[in-house]
Amino acid sequence: CLCALGGLSVINIVAQILGNQQASLVGEMCLEKGQAKNTYRDGCFLIYNTGTTRVTPYDVCCQRVQSTHGLATTIAFQMGPSSRPTYALEGSVAVAGAAVKWLKNKMRLVNRVSEVEDEAAAVNTTGDVYFVPAFSGLYAPYWRKDARGIICGLTQFTTKNHIIRAALEAVCFQTRDILEAMNKDCGIPLSKLQVDGKMTTNNLLMQMQADLCGIPVERSTMTDVRALGAAMVAGRAEGVAVWNLEEQAKQAIESDVFLPTTTDE
Repeated sequence: CLCALGGLSVINIVAQILGNQQASLVGEMCLEKGQAKNTYRDGCFLIYNTGTTRVTPYDVCCQRVQSTHGLATTIAFQMGPSSRPTYALEGSVAVAGAAVKWLKNKMRLVNRVSEVEDEAAAVNTTGDVYFVPAFSGLYAPYWRKDARGIICGLTQFTTKNHIIRAALEAVCFQTRDILEAMNKDCGIPLSKLQVDGKMTTNNLLMQMQADLCGIPVERSTMTDVRALGAAMVAGRAEGVAVWNLEEQAKQAIESDVFLPTTTDE
């Protein structure tokens, strides 16, 4: 549209539109098939890039994967009307950081969310305590709206530290369940997981995630990459072309890497 601004004509252009998680996927530079990211906020939101549809003189190779393991098929992004869409699988965890807030606000186990890492690190294990934070049912890959939250395995030796650590472990277990479903649907085991979101500032959580999934976890130095991803795609849009994503993808992204310290055995 055109509008007047100080006697000048200004053209407003909508270059691209992206959802939060798709913007995060681009901001994490998960632009190729087989790359995935997880955003850790009140919930967790995983997206796995399944690839771009390829057209050859002989056939059309569609990379749209229809999940048989409880995931949603979605469009990751499309770089303009003349580009082919890139598809993805998506899975969401209903309660992640929200469980930590519950421990603080309802159970009064900590005074500040920032204390959670130290409290959880005060014990080496959960002491066989398990926490299923199904406060609003369970999302992917189970889709059980009738599920309810459980804390089990309590003994006379259980402390608040065990329960807090179990809450963090629950986030990692739910993430692993979705990643395993993605691996089954795609047939390509994920080699690493890109992560962002406010919860990723918790180093213990990131190490637990790497250990439970058995793959490196790469944490962006930016805890929120959604705005970056949206800006990158807008800058790449036809008629704008001020951001070269192909060149950007070749550059090393500054990140912290958490390597698995456990084995299958």
